[in-house]
Amino acid sequence: MPSMLTYISRRLLFSIPVILVASFLLFWMVRSTFDPCVKMRASKDVEAVTRCETRLHLDDPIPTQYLGWASDAAHGDLGESSRTNEEVSAMVPRALWYTVQLIFWGVLISAFAAVALGVYSALKQYSVLDYTFTGASFVGLAMPPFWFGLMAIELLAIMPKQWLGLDEPLFYFVGLHSGAEKGFGADYARHLVLPVMTLTVQIIASWSRFQRSSMLDVMSADYVRTARAKGVPRRDVVVHHALRNALVPLVTVMALDIGALFGGLIITETIFSIPGMGQLFVRSLQAGDAEVLVVWTVVTAGFIVVFNLLADVLYGLMDPRVRVT
Repeated sequence: MPSMLTYISRRLLFSIPVILVASFLLFWMVRSTFDPCVKMRASKDVEAVTRCETRLHLDDPIPTQYLGWASDAAHGDLGESSRTNEEVSAMVPRALWYTVQLIFWGVLISAFAAVALGVYSALKQYSVLDYTFTGASFVGLAMPPFWFGLMAIELLAIMPKQWLGLDEPLFYFVGLHSGAEKGFGADYARHLVLPVMTLTVQIIASWSRFQRSSMLDVMSADYVRTARAKGVPRRDVVVHHALRNALVPLVTVMALDIGALFGGLIITETIFSIPGMGQLFVRSLQAGDAEVLVVWTVVTAGFIVVFNLLADVLYGLMDPRVRVT
């Protein structure tokens, strides 16, 4: 246990300067590209422009601007959107909550499906189902998510409603709730099906292929052959010896992919009109909303660093040899 705590503490300390450097670089790039006072300049209100420049210290060097922004952010002041005049501290959490819901269900389904398909394909190598899953994964990887999403809407929502003469579609394709409907009931589930399918199609295809390859490597390892030679039951060999070690490389891919997803599912959220981080980014980018873009990029980078840290911790739990490195 002490070695594990030391390992986690060391990785955590390494992550702090990474987040600080990343936030500074992202702040610098956004401030150098977008004008936070562009809305005031368009109104030609000289006093408003002056107040904006003074408040944001735009005449100061970038490091000074960053320190001022970081100090305000530490006190919960993330600035005000030039597009909506709303506090960024309210906009980003609201958008993030929608994205988190999609990510949770998408990753949960993708992880179970990918591991199951990958392990089965490795254990039944060159079987009919292995070839079937391999072909399906290649199709999934090659299929553009926007096309899949539009086809899912047409085939699973619009056409069944027309053919069956239904008053409403089997699955909804706008938002995550109908009108004032809230909660996690049947309405919520019917809204989730199509966007989650669109999100998971490429993820399952990618992760399952990676899991199959990793499982094949492990099954040919010396310690697995030794366990077989000692008469260990096949189930125990697969679950306790092979699968645990085969999951270690997959953790890296999953951590990177999941961390990046928190930046927003731009295609999925746009097709299904879900006001998540992806839609927030697109609208802010189109409007040149610098205050929102700074926070969006920093939050996204933070999640990527956090999930890389989580991957390191999982390495230590699954493979004690990693803790001493």
